[in-house]
Amino acid sequence: MGSYNPAMQKARFADIDSDVHGLISKRTAVLDGMSVTQVTFDKGARWSNDLKKYAGTELCELPHVAVVTGGALGVRMADGSEEVFSAGDVMLLPPGHDAWTVGDEACTFVEFSRGNDYYES
Repeated sequence: MGSYNPAMQKARFADIDSDVHGLISKRTAVLDGMSVTQVTFDKGARWSNDLKKYAGTELCELPHVAVVTGGALGVRMADGSEEVFSAGDVMLLPPGHDAWTVGDEACTFVEFSRGNDYYES
């Protein structure tokens, strides 16, 4: 196997400006080409209400791999299947989904991707 030796890198989400769309905010750090994004869905947030207009699609067509760090997130896939992810859960969301906060508190998660897998305004 080839050698891969990136330099040690560090970023602090608190030092990164938030990208806010309605009730959804994101802070993205890029380390050696890997995007690590802290996402907050405030109470009442829903992808189809807050980000759909930026995506230009009916459902989110980006894949996500993330760890939920607080609150709960409901997800409905294009086929109608649903799941709720809570703090401590690791989630893989393929393209074709909607997502919203569940309950009375914000949902936070940290997402990992290679490159720019997010919508920009």
